[in-house]
Amino acid sequence: MLCVEELINLDPFQQLPKERLQWVCDRAQTVELSAGEVLSHEGDPACRLFILVKGKIYITRRSEGVEIPIGQHEAPSFFGEIPVLTDEPAPVTMRALTNCNLYALKGEDFRQLLHECRDFERMVFRIMQRRVRGLESFIRGREKMAALGTLAAGLAHELNNPAAALVRTLREMPSAILELQRMNLVYGQRNVEEAHTQHWLRVRDQGYDAILNNRLDPVTLSDREAILLEWLEDYGVNQAWKLAEPLAEGGVEVETLEQLMERWRNDDTELREMGLHWLSLSFEVMSMIKHGLRGSERISELVQAMKSYSYLDQGTQQEVNIHQGLEDTLRLFAHKLKCGVQVQRNYDQRLPTILAYGSELNQVWTNLIDNAIDAMDGKGLLEITTYHCDRYAHIDIIDSGSGIPPEIKTRIFEPFFTTKSVGHGSGLGLETVRRIVENRHHGTLSFESQPGRTCFTICLPLPLSNK
Repeated sequence: MLCVEELINLDPFQQLPKERLQWVCDRAQTVELSAGEVLSHEGDPACRLFILVKGKIYITRRSEGVEIPIGQHEAPSFFGEIPVLTDEPAPVTMRALTNCNLYALKGEDFRQLLHECRDFERMVFRIMQRRVRGLESFIRGREKMAALGTLAAGLAHELNNPAAALVRTLREMPSAILELQRMNLVYGQRNVEEAHTQHWLRVRDQGYDAILNNRLDPVTLSDREAILLEWLEDYGVNQAWKLAEPLAEGGVEVETLEQLMERWRNDDTELREMGLHWLSLSFEVMSMIKHGLRGSERISELVQAMKSYSYLDQGTQQEVNIHQGLEDTLRLFAHKLKCGVQVQRNYDQRLPTILAYGSELNQVWTNLIDNAIDAMDGKGLLEITTYHCDRYAHIDIIDSGSGIPPEIKTRIFEPFFTTKSVGHGSGLGLETVRRIVENRHHGTLSFESQPGRTCFTICLPLPLSNK
């Protein structure tokens, strides 16, 4: 049984008269835990205050499916007051780090004590405030790390394809160039007249232009490839299918090949078909260069987007282009969007830049866009609309998801409130958005929701010169 001497080791209980201390002792229930045993799980209904008189309790919280340690309670101490007073599920899991002796006080008894003794109530709430701030600070840090991890994973995914294409191009290029040089040498030994050589070079250069500037649409390209394949097979080219595609991409006509190959048709050396291989390989090399360049540009764009997203090497506040921030965020979410989300942009190009905390504002776009994608289960329409009115920049982020249930609309900005399962949401995403928009930028945040359409509207003040 809990005794008064054990209770008065805890500061708040020193404020209670002796008869109330004895009253607590009479109602407290004994709890004994062995090392490793769980006292309560995150998400469990919470209805008791715990008083730890011996041992250590280990505190964890799930994040992305992983148990993250966030602290511990060491005797003598009390805990559990937050969920008892907020009537929310337990925000953490508590497990015995050593063998522990505890006492549990029913929630209604604890609340009665608070109502009866003002000094006791004041001290409990001060301790509770410190604990909430500590938990909130820890989870904000975890949220930022989780967001960074999500973006890093998306960035790695997006970088992988262009990087792989660039590596493949550079790996194949040396052998292709060496083969072209060999064919040039063999051809040069025949001392062919200049006019015929120039004809080959003109066809090659025209093909380069067609490849670099995408002169042919896919349907025309497919039709031409089939025609060229038939001609190459009639000519007797070995593995004609390998030559048909690059020749088609170069825009080569059958009539052109007839003219170029007329003098070589009866040649009994490799020159009988070497020109076809030379032209095809030349076009392949140019396609490699084109795809390698495209991959390099994509890598550069992604790196620039990440740098712009984080506002590296800039001061605390910057002149921020809202559209640029939105686009940088969308690029970093490309791996999620390409699976079935259509993005519709309705940008007011006259929207001026604003003085803002750039990286924080991008946290707003990240949270809202990520929530919108989740609300649509990865498939649907994401609309982003911007306009300015009454000295404010307005940004609407709209999704075609199932909507926010009416019964929770008044709570979605509360710290720690989340509709996601344990370990998949801290309940600080929208609270962070509200804090950044309203406290840091003196703007407003509102939303409207019904099945099939949820719209979050952010209003940010414009510089006075733009009124």
